[in-house]
Amino acid sequence: MDSDERTPAWHAALASPIRRSVLQFLVASSEPLDAAAVAERMNLHVTTARFHLDQLLAARLIEREAVRSGQRGRPRIRFRAVAAARVDTRDQLSHALASVLAEDDDGGRARAIRAGEKWSEAFTGGLAASTGAGAAPLVELLDELEFAPELDESTQSIALTACPFREAARENPGVVCAVHLGLIQRVARTLGHDDSVIELRPFVGPHLCVVDLGSNWNAAPVELG
Repeated sequence: MDSDERTPAWHAALASPIRRSVLQFLVASSEPLDAAAVAERMNLHVTTARFHLDQLLAARLIEREAVRSGQRGRPRIRFRAVAAARVDTRDQLSHALASVLAEDDDGGRARAIRAGEKWSEAFTGGLAASTGAGAAPLVELLDELEFAPELDESTQSIALTACPFREAARENPGVVCAVHLGLIQRVARTLGHDDSVIELRPFVGPHLCVVDLGSNWNAAPVELG
């Protein structure tokens, strides 16, 4: 679902942590599930589960099917995530989280940077194992994260030609791009470089962001205490 097609029901559905969890559960399921199965998995009353399923249905994030057992009575109703939800769940979740952070007095920047710094901790081992010099370890990490980075050593900058969170970043750049900045700054510190001079310039082109390293990463890194 493109950003200009997202309805108020879509935003309302994903504003709820419980509904995001229900959606993720249905995305991960190999078969459609009824409300009772969702309620049991999410530790909810079945009436509550039906309410959240109805909200996701109204947002067109899931679809329903009626299964008849061959006996008289109401058919069993099961739910599955629609194809778009399966493809776009990461972006939907990023958008929902960014929207909440954006409600902070500073637009979410401070908490977003801290989140990026926290995120970087997952890659500490890989950075330590890298044999690359200069900005190579950072470039390798950004490539792993699907940013399609291109290093320009003459300007000590990195062009990010792709972004796995592009739609969420377009709608909430102050949050999503700040998460990326926090990640890059903490990686810089881990590698012994000055993180305070790093800048991230988002959307300098339709599909291009630029990281200015702000110092010569080819010089020997500083030992951090």
